[in-house]
Amino acid sequence: MSARERILGKLRAAAVSTAKTLPDVAGWYAGHRPVETAAAKVQRFRQCIELAHAEVHAVTAGNWLNKLAEVLQARQLDQLLVAEGTPHGEQALDVLPRQGVECATYDMAIEAWKTEMFNATPASLTGARAAIAETGTLILWPDALEPRLMSLVPPVHIVLLDATRIYNTFFEAMTLEGWQDGLPTNALLISGPSKTADIQQTLAYGAHGPKELIVLLLDEEKSVIPAPAGIHAAAENLDSRLRGSDVSTAPTEEQQ
Repeated sequence: MSARERILGKLRAAAVSTAKTLPDVAGWYAGHRPVETAAAKVQRFRQCIELAHAEVHAVTAGNWLNKLAEVLQARQLDQLLVAEGTPHGEQALDVLPRQGVECATYDMAIEAWKTEMFNATPASLTGARAAIAETGTLILWPDALEPRLMSLVPPVHIVLLDATRIYNTFFEAMTLEGWQDGLPTNALLISGPSKTADIQQTLAYGAHGPKELIVLLLDEEKSVIPAPAGIHAAAENLDSRLRGSDVSTAPTEEQQ
């Protein structure tokens, strides 16, 4: 046996003997996080994201476009970038022009209209896939219909969120949304408008993205945004796991 083979043999033997079992993440969350009602999740999400200087408006499937028009009018904006081919984008294209809002669409490669995108697009509307109550975070999955630049470049970013898809924790969101089955090129977590601070701790908004983040929170069962495939079965499985545990709301050593 060569020296190389002896070294490799020792490494392989050590790897087997020191291998550790994977942590039971689901079990930890089941024992350390309370089960919240839908209303409690909505309240906690709103409180957290508003603390980060986002603006939240409760809307319904019947009036969200009117609220959107009000938001734009209050800022004297008459242009909006929307995603053609999405349910909310199509509704905006159908209604907003009659209210004096010019709706542009992201229907070509960015190289063909980069100047207009960066210099003449004051606001955009996108849908949120889900949200996290624990941190007040929006989850966006950009795709060909709603590219990432729609939520990154315009100074005012307006997001339509279905309140029934607000999850307690990031783990709960990943589990119920089926992230293990595949992810997009970019999965965005947004917890407020873009902000940065210099060495003197002077906070500035809009330095690296939208200066304003506005959430239109759909608070009824009927949603404008379709639920991701498989989400209902996953929700039932996780819910039964959590409710089957003796969950304490008192802080533990890991939380302190």
